[in-house]
Amino acid sequence: MKEAKLVVLSLLTGMIVGFIFQKLSLPVPAPPTIDAFMGIFGVWLGSVVIDKISK
Repeated sequence: MKEAKLVVLSLLTGMIVGFIFQKLSLPVPAPPTIDAFMGIFGVWLGSVVIDKISK
């Protein structure tokens, strides 16, 4: 349950930061497309899987 709370808080924080960047007309420091986002997610997921397997 604690992890779900952290995920929701992280998502809300990211949305607030995105809102602020948009209002200030700053470039958003995130991938502009879902495929770029999934590439970054894949890098993270791969490191988690290898970490779990190697333990």
